[in-house]
Amino acid sequence: MKRVLITGANSYIGTSFEKWVREHDRSMEIETVDMKGQSWKEKSFQGYDSIFHVAGIAHADVGKVTEEQKKLYYQVNSELTIECAKKAKAEGVRQFVFMSSIIVYGESAGIGKKRVITRQTPFSPANFYGDSKVKAEEGLQKLSDEKFKVVILRPPMIYGKGSKGNYSVLAKMARKLPVFPEVKNERSMLHIENLCEFVRLMIQNEESGIFFPQNQDYVQTSHMVQLIGSAYGKNIHLTKIFNPALRILGKTSGKAGNMINKAFGNLVYEKEMSEYKENYRINGLEESVKKTESIEA
Repeated sequence: MKRVLITGANSYIGTSFEKWVREHDRSMEIETVDMKGQSWKEKSFQGYDSIFHVAGIAHADVGKVTEEQKKLYYQVNSELTIECAKKAKAEGVRQFVFMSSIIVYGESAGIGKKRVITRQTPFSPANFYGDSKVKAEEGLQKLSDEKFKVVILRPPMIYGKGSKGNYSVLAKMARKLPVFPEVKNERSMLHIENLCEFVRLMIQNEESGIFFPQNQDYVQTSHMVQLIGSAYGKNIHLTKIFNPALRILGKTSGKAGNMINKAFGNLVYEKEMSEYKENYRINGLEESVKKTESIEA
């Protein structure tokens, strides 16, 4: 029996992982501790085999934040992470699993421009959110040794039932729009159940190192929108008529350009980086969309 402590209460990833393990792995015992305030420091970490650290401030509209809010990102995403890991190491925990992000490499390339991340791609955070993840990673690497194994996960966009962010925006469009732009692009994505299975394997196999889990196949945004629409019995027509305007908008600075490039830009991990000795890709794209939209796969 492996004892796992999730540090960060009520997070989407944490609650999803707890549910996944309870349904698929009876050899793992899961507990959760809230990391808000100071009370977590009083909890003993002794006896846990692994800490799954999901506490953090998620990627928000980074263009409209005060200096005080920026400071909070570093306090939570960087300093709290390192403080938690130090406590875990001091109290004999053997493994620390940290949720970083593809965002440490910066933003996606614009429409029509390829961007493929390899193991040699250097850090290039585009904002303080990405930099706060980099600082956390750097601090954790210093703590890693044979007795304290650190696992750093840099997933791409995560989606699934109840997820927020870019996927939920696309889903709303798919439910409302009869037509959608047909733009050829590629994005690495990761379904929540595929992530949960990957984390489970990291813990069971007592791994250490940096990992890049992603779905088996890259995703074309327009194809995903069609799949979401078809889950509701809708046949969404794809058109290239909007493409010239989208390319122009994508070159502008500000929120509109950023949104266009997030939706239709290109950002992928080299596929070889995401291979693992055991299969963690429980769901392909079509099945994952059906599950996300609560349609029986």
